[in-house]
Amino acid sequence: MLRVGLVGAGLMGRVHAVGWAQTPACLAAIYSKYPDEVRELASTCDAEGVDSLDALLDRVDVVDIGTPTHRHHEIVLRAAAAGKHIVCEKPLARTVEQADEMIAACERAGVKLLVAHVVRFFPEYARAKAIVDRGDIGRVGVVRLRRVSALPTWAVDNWLMDLDKSGGMMLDLMVHDYDYARWVAGDVETVFARRAGVERDYAQAILRHKNGALSHIEGGWAYPPGMFRTALEIAGDGGLIEHPSGSSTPLEIHLMNADAGSYTGVPRSPLRESPYTTEIKHFYDVLANDAAPRVTASDGREALRIALAAIESARTGQRVTL
Repeated sequence: MLRVGLVGAGLMGRVHAVGWAQTPACLAAIYSKYPDEVRELASTCDAEGVDSLDALLDRVDVVDIGTPTHRHHEIVLRAAAAGKHIVCEKPLARTVEQADEMIAACERAGVKLLVAHVVRFFPEYARAKAIVDRGDIGRVGVVRLRRVSALPTWAVDNWLMDLDKSGGMMLDLMVHDYDYARWVAGDVETVFARRAGVERDYAQAILRHKNGALSHIEGGWAYPPGMFRTALEIAGDGGLIEHPSGSSTPLEIHLMNADAGSYTGVPRSPLRESPYTTEIKHFYDVLANDAAPRVTASDGREALRIALAAIESARTGQRVTL
């Protein structure tokens, strides 16, 4: 039985704990620098709360990292040195140099590094990708993606608002769609971006793929509280795929019931199984049964590289070549 340890007991730690409960793996240990969060989460999933990363590494086979982005690098290196397989929340790291060091450490240690780009597991997005792969809409020419939410105020210590820790909206949020655009249309050659605002951030990026396709990506932390909107459009020379969340609510449910809750930082799906659970089940299959991963560490690195190029383009006003 795979023994899993969660590093981070905040929002993503709780989400991942629910997913692991749907697999044959054992959630064996939880560590966070916030003991109250550890105790609360451990009590709900019958796991042991530990007071150090070393104590967690001694008890597990797999390390699942749901900490703020700036801590991923250190934790991955320590987990790899201990010979543990790793699941790491997106974005993989804060810099490409960190990502390269993390990937190299895992390769040397012979452990798997899986990056949690969950949009690949949302059924609407996965189905659109399958339709493209079947050739139903012909050759992809233009991809349009939108992901705009309210300002995320749920993060502990408000770390998402610290650019050094999170990279800001153009990394933390838009990296989902950079990854998806590359998954659908192939490797990216150039990036051009514009942004408006600082805290209530909004940006648009244009990716030119090596095959000539263009991706238009819109992202923002600019909506009123409680709102999270996405949209998907893929145009090929033989057809068009559209999926706007405003009309068919793929990621949010709005109810009159006051107990329905509000925006918690992660998009939701009204379908039977959470895409986050689908993702964790897939990671279990990769780790336990050596299944081919839907998203690789290299994919995580490339999404990070595109995000940082977009940030640089928005800063300088110039197109960035990858």
